Amino acid sequence: MIRYELPPQRGNDGSVAELQTVLGADGRADPAHDPRLEVGLVTRIYEGMLSTRVLDDRMLALQRQGRVSFHVGCRGEEAAIIASAAALHDTDWIFPCYRELGALLWRGFPLQDYVDNMFGNVDDHVLGRQMPDHVTGKRYRYASVSSPIGTQIMHAVGFAWAAKLKREKLITAVYFGDGATSTPDFHTGLNFAGVFKVPTVFLCRNNRWAISVPSDKQTASASFAAKAVAYGLKGVRVDGNDALAVYRVVREARERLERGEGATLIELLTYRLGGHSTSDDPKAYRGLDEVEQWNKVDPLLRLRRHLEQLGAWSDAHEQRFVETFDAEIKQCIELAEKKASPALSTMFEGVYKERPWHLGEQCEACVDGPRREGDE
Repeated sequence: MIRYELPPQRGNDGSVAELQTVLGADGRADPAHDPRLEVGLVTRIYEGMLSTRVLDDRMLALQRQGRVSFHVGCRGEEAAIIASAAALHDTDWIFPCYRELGALLWRGFPLQDYVDNMFGNVDDHVLGRQMPDHVTGKRYRYASVSSPIGTQIMHAVGFAWAAKLKREKLITAVYFGDGATSTPDFHTGLNFAGVFKVPTVFLCRNNRWAISVPSDKQTASASFAAKAVAYGLKGVRVDGNDALAVYRVVREARERLERGEGATLIELLTYRLGGHSTSDDPKAYRGLDEVEQWNKVDPLLRLRRHLEQLGAWSDAHEQRFVETFDAEIKQCIELAEKKASPALSTMFEGVYKERPWHLGEQCEACVDGPRREGDE
C-alpha cells in the first residue's frame, strides 16, 4: 500500500493506527487498492470538491462584507465529504453535521436554493428560521442541519431503525466531527447500532480541531476508529484527503450493510484549513506552521494530479470551470439579494398539521397588531 505522508495522529499511548490510502503524493494510484472508478466519475468528484472550495471563498467574502451573517466552511475537507457522498446511493439518507453542503449539491440541490438560505429570504427552504448553512432537502434525502453537537447521530440511527422495523430497504449515513465523539449521543447511537444491527454508516471527520480543542484531547485511544470495537462495529481509518480511498472504504461499508454484517465507523483523517466558522479566529489556538504543513497535502491538489495523469484535467479545464461556476454563484447572489424576507406569518406555520386556536390568535396579533412608527 502506498504511504502518503500526512502529519501523524497519535493516541496518548504513542501508537499510530493503520491508515488506508490509495493515492500517493504524485497522484498515482496503488493498483492493489484502486477502486478503479470511471474517469468521468473521478472528474465529477473533483469538480464537486472544486466547486465547494470556490463557494466557500465566495461565502466568506460575503460574510466579511456584511451581506450574510455567518458561514461555516469545509476548506481542506472536501475529499472526505464529496467522495463519501459519491460512494453512497441516491436512495440513502444523509444526516449532516454542518460542513456537508457539498454532499447536498452533489445530489442535485439547486445552487440558487442554497444561496437563498444564506440570505434567509422568502425562497429559503427553512424560511429564515435557521442560521445560514443550516439547509435541508427532503427531496434529496438530506436531513436538516442541527447545530447541537452529535444530535444527528441519534437521528440517523433512529431513522434507520424505524425503516428496518418496517422492512424497508434503507441505509443512513451520518457525518460528525471528532468533537462529537465526546458526546452521549455518540455512545448511545453506536451502541444501539451495534446491538440491533442498524443499517448506518458513521462518518467521523477527524479534522484535528473541535473549534479550539485538539483531537488528542478528545480521546486516549490510538484512533477514533478504534472505538468501534467496544460497540461490536467495524472500525476503519482512512486518509480523508484521498478521494479514492474515501470512496472505496465508504462503498465497502455500504456493501457490508447490504450483506447484513452491521454498521461501520469510518474515521476520515483530514484537516480544517480555515476557521471553525466565520466567528472563529484559529490563530488564537494553532500555529501557522501547522496549517502550512497540511496545506501541502491539500486534497484538491492530490486528486488533480491524478486526473492530469489520466489526461482528464489541465490548467485550461481548471480556469474554465472556476470562471463558469463563479459566474453562476454571482448570478444567484444577485437574485437572492433582491428577494423579500419571509412573511411574518410564516413563524406560525409548519408546526402543527392543523393550527390550534390560540396559535391563530397569536399570529393575528403579531401580523395585524399595533406597530411602533417605522417598524415593519
